[in-house]
Amino acid sequence: MQKIYKKYFAIFTLPTLIAYAIAFVVPFFMGLYLSFCKFKTIGNAKWVGLSNYLYVFQDSNGFLAALWFTVKIAVVGVITTNVIAFALALLLTRGLKGTNAFRTIFFMPNLIGGIILGYIWQLLLNGILIKLTGADLTFSATYGYWGIIILYNWQKIGYLMIIYIAGIQSISADLMEAAQIDGANYRQTLRKIIIPLVMPSITICSFLSLTDCFKMYDQNLALTGGAPGTQTAMLAMDICNTYYNRIGFAGIGQAKAVVFTVLVFAIAMVQLRATRSKEVE
Repeated sequence: MQKIYKKYFAIFTLPTLIAYAIAFVVPFFMGLYLSFCKFKTIGNAKWVGLSNYLYVFQDSNGFLAALWFTVKIAVVGVITTNVIAFALALLLTRGLKGTNAFRTIFFMPNLIGGIILGYIWQLLLNGILIKLTGADLTFSATYGYWGIIILYNWQKIGYLMIIYIAGIQSISADLMEAAQIDGANYRQTLRKIIIPLVMPSITICSFLSLTDCFKMYDQNLALTGGAPGTQTAMLAMDICNTYYNRIGFAGIGQAKAVVFTVLVFAIAMVQLRATRSKEVE
């Protein structure tokens, strides 16, 4: 049977590899080349060397400002979503009545598209802010920042919670009983047993929430549109605005996209290495 699998392996994987090459590999290398060019269409691309990248790293009010704003979103967003999701997972694995219903309710926001959520929360938050302060989300970058944080938490907590629940439920009941027999209280059990054994779930959830924060676009577009000015524009929005809304800046937008890809990959690898090193067998 193994010989048959090996014999036809290439035939069955070839269509997937071709599709992957067409949809990802070829566009990636084309984009990498175009990031060194000035162009309006791919057919008239003119090589300009590193000038696009020099502009990117000198654009303090554009790319660098969007990068700093995105980092602030990611730091707070990753911490809050994971802490709250883990706390809910602990609560919903203690045999409480109605647990399944609560799991469903908490997970449901993840099923709603980001742009729809953005408009829903824009209406809700603007209504509250106008009532309390007379201004909406676009009045201040601070309002927009916390609006994005609230929206992101509401959308992602339920999804991460399900992953944490799976991790907690995989812990051996015998191990938990042994800890109780040895006289360990809940805090000691949590710190010495539950958290170390749930580290694979923490790795997954941290990776998902971190990369989602950096890639966020539709929620940002619907909630604030980058206003006031471009103060609440995250990286993905800044790249799109540069590429599509500024004539003659397509090459610079492509360079921003390459930097963005490398940056997200590097940060994700560091995070994976840091959390995996704490996993236990």
